[in-house]
This record gives sequence, structure tokens and C-alpha cells, in this order.
Amino acid sequence: MLWAMLRMPAVSQPLIVIGEQQTVTTLHPNVCAHTRLTDEVEEWKIQRTLVMVREMGAPWIVEYFPWAYYEGAKGDFNFSHADMVIDHAEAQGLTVIARLGLVPAWARPRPEAQQTTDAYLDEDHYDDFANYVSKFVARYRGRINHIIIWNEPNLSLEWGYRQVDPAGYVEMLKLAYQAAKQADPDVLVLGGALAPTLEPEGSPWGMNDLLYLQKMYDAGFAGAYDILSVHSYGLGYPPDEPPAPDLLNFRRTELAREIMEANGDGDKPIMITESGWNDSPRWSRAVRPGVRIDYTIRAYAWAEENWPYAQTVCTWAFRFPAPLYTYGDYYAFVTPDFTPRAIYEAVRGWTGNEIR
Repeated sequence: MLWAMLRMPAVSQPLIVIGEQQTVTTLHPNVCAHTRLTDEVEEWKIQRTLVMVREMGAPWIVEYFPWAYYEGAKGDFNFSHADMVIDHAEAQGLTVIARLGLVPAWARPRPEAQQTTDAYLDEDHYDDFANYVSKFVARYRGRINHIIIWNEPNLSLEWGYRQVDPAGYVEMLKLAYQAAKQADPDVLVLGGALAPTLEPEGSPWGMNDLLYLQKMYDAGFAGAYDILSVHSYGLGYPPDEPPAPDLLNFRRTELAREIMEANGDGDKPIMITESGWNDSPRWSRAVRPGVRIDYTIRAYAWAEENWPYAQTVCTWAFRFPAPLYTYGDYYAFVTPDFTPRAIYEAVRGWTGNEIR
């Protein structure tokens, strides 16, 4: 058996050629896809994903670049996977919005002292995170012009399973903002990235995003960001459903905008960095596939026509590297094996990129 195995030819990986520089053709430049290439290990799949994003007519992507992946030991940086993703995104003519977060084990409390998650970052390590932000921004200066600092800090899950802390987030954001601007004065820092939720103050699960946003302003948020990052899911409501403080829908963005204006930040733009509808047949907050298509395209159009301050509508999520086996699979535009779902073809047609 060993002899036979030694005679077997080695399996070679396909040669990946980046190819000629591409440009995105689109009638609607606010269309953005939230890709999930963080855990995609095969380069050809990274390339294929980004080609399909371009062919859909989306000029923007949001991609996650986790601190824990790139600084596994303190001071030991390895950006090879990030290089690969960014090289291919640039080749397809895509503008990358980089989301930064996820805490390496060395920057978390010792397990015997406290059980934590990889979203737990205490103030003793804010400087370490700011250093990561500095290294990332410096490495991709002139190539990555938008960074998001953290993800949904108003949820306990995303704050290390501890009580959420708007002032603590702003303290960390200020250090990251300063580090980013020192590395590249032209980089644009997105703050917030708040999850839409109605959790009251004091809830163990999180805090209402509108209340959290105001508390961020109370802590000095205005001087620590350039663009507000908003998550704006439609759930079962159409995109033109009017907003209300006790309702989670697409137009909740308008209530966040009112808070910005009340705090003197009406001149700053918004980027919707997560949005979308789900068409799972087994989730109570999902809609039927045809309704999802209709709502998604109407949401792009609503933002384009009514929100001059909103630069992007980034839909969650373009493709997952592997099935989730939950309702989450039904947010995807493309299956793990690159089969386009109906919503992909519909958006491609709306942006003017239908197959000719």
C-alpha cells in the first residue's frame, strides 16, 4: 500500500493568474456586497467570488480582516491572506471597506482568571488594537481607504459577553482613530456598526442602537470617526415602511441620521455596511424569495433616491465558504459552490449587467 501511495502523482493546485485590471460597470454605484472571505483558504475561490461580485455590478465590498488572524503572537504580523484578498479585489476594480476586530488569545484575560470570547477587549489592550490598526492602515495605504472599527459593540455577544459600554467603545475608537490617521491621514474611519435592537439599557444582551449612539456622542464620538456605519435589516418589512423608535426596519437609518444631526454631525455621511432580507422557508422573520428580490432592489433605490448622505447599501452576505446549515444560508446571493441564487441574477440585471 505504501509503495502504491508513493507512486501516486502529487495533486497540484491550479495556477492563479490575477489577469488584466477590470472595472465595475453599474447603473447604481451604491450597491455593495458584504463578502465573507475571511475563512476562505483557496485562492481560486477568493478570485471567483470577487469576479462574481464585479459581474453583479457592485463596486464596493465589505470584508473582515481579523486582528487575531494577523497578529497571532504579539508583534508577529502575517498579512499574507489579507494581501491575497486585497490583490484580487483591486484587480476586479472593487473598493474594499475593511472591518477590523477579533481579539487574539494573547490580548485576552487568562482563561483561569475569566472565561471570555474572542470579542473581549479590555482597556489594558486598547493600545495593542490601535497598533494593529496602524500596521494594517500603513500596509495598505492608498489601497484601503475605508476601515470599520469593531462590529456591533452594542451587543453583549460582540463585546465579549459583558455589559455593553458606549463610553468604553468610544475610548477604544479614539485610540484606533488616532493610530489610523497617523498611518494615513486620508483613510476614512467608520465608527458605530451598531446592531439594530430594542434591548433596553441594563439588558444583559445589549442596548438599543439609538440610545447607544447618543451615549457614544455623550462620550466624545464626534471627534473619533469620519463616517457612521449603520446596520439596517428589513426583517419582514418592506423598505419603504416608515421608521419608528420601537420598530426594526430598513428605514431605522433615518432615526440614526436624526441623532447625528442633533449632535452637529449632519455633514458626515453614512455607509450602510450590513443590510438585507432573508428568504429561509423556516424562519419567522424571513420573506419569500420573490419578495426578497423586490425588497432588496427597492432598498437600493430608496437609499439612492432619498438618502443623499448614504454612500453604500452593503447587503449581507454575498457567499459563505461553506454551508451554515441554519437560516443564515438564506442571506447568501451565491451558494458555496458558486451557484447564483435568483437574487443574484435580479440584482445583476438591475445594475445593467444582465448576461448578454
